[in-house]
Amino acid sequence: MKLDILAFAAHPDDIELSCSATLMKHIDMGKTVGIIDLTQGELGTRGNVDTRYAEAAEASKIMGITVRENLRFKDGFFDFSEENKRKIIEQIRRFQPEIVLANAIEDRHPDHGRAAKLVADACFLAGLRKIETSYDGVYQVAHRPKAVYHYIQDHYIKPDFIVDVTAYVNRKLEAIKAFKTQFYDPNSIEPVTPISGEDFFDFVKSRMIQNGRIIGVKYAEGFTSSREIGVHNLFDLL
Repeated sequence: MKLDILAFAAHPDDIELSCSATLMKHIDMGKTVGIIDLTQGELGTRGNVDTRYAEAAEASKIMGITVRENLRFKDGFFDFSEENKRKIIEQIRRFQPEIVLANAIEDRHPDHGRAAKLVADACFLAGLRKIETSYDGVYQVAHRPKAVYHYIQDHYIKPDFIVDVTAYVNRKLEAIKAFKTQFYDPNSIEPVTPISGEDFFDFVKSRMIQNGRIIGVKYAEGFTSSREIGVHNLFDLL
C-alpha cells in the first residue's frame, strides 16, 4: 500500500495535538495518509495501553486515516539502535510515502526530540539500497521520502512554513478528545496532569490562532524543515 503522507509519532495523541488538521485537509484533497506510533504511551500518567489503542482507533476514524500501526518501542527509553532504525525503515519502504511528518526537533518530553532525529535518520537510510530489509517475508526496495517535516508541539518553535487549517479546527479538537483518558474529564478520578485541565484546549487553539495570524487566517499549524523548501513558482508562497 503506497501512501502520500506517513506521519510518525513518539506517542499516540502526538499527531492529533500537533498536525491532525493538516492531515485531514490533505485527506480531503484526495491524499492517502498513515500514522506510525513508535510507543504505546505506556508511561502516561492517565489511562493504560488498552485505552490508548482504543482511543487511537477512534481518533483515526475521525481523521479518516488509511492505516495506523504501533511499533511498540519502549516509552521513555527507546534509543538510536540499529534495530529501531530498521523497524522504521521497514515502514517507510512498506508505504513509500512522498512526505514524512515527524515529532518536534526539541520539546518538553525528551521522547519527542529523540523520535524526530530517529525518524529523520531512518528516512535517509531507507534510501540506501545496500541496507536490506523485508516485511512479512517480502524483500523491500529502497525508498527515500522527498521531504521530512517536523510538526511543532509543546514548546514554541518558529515555523518554517504554516498551513491554513481554519476549516478543520473543530474536527481536530474532536480527534484530540477521542483520547478521553488523557484530556479533560470532570468525572475522572485520575491524577491531574499538564494536559488534563479544561484550559489545555485553549492552549491548543491559541497556538493555531498564533500561527494563523502570521499568514492572515484564523487557524493554522506550523512545521519546520531540516532543508530548504523549493517551490515551482512565487505564487506557491501566497
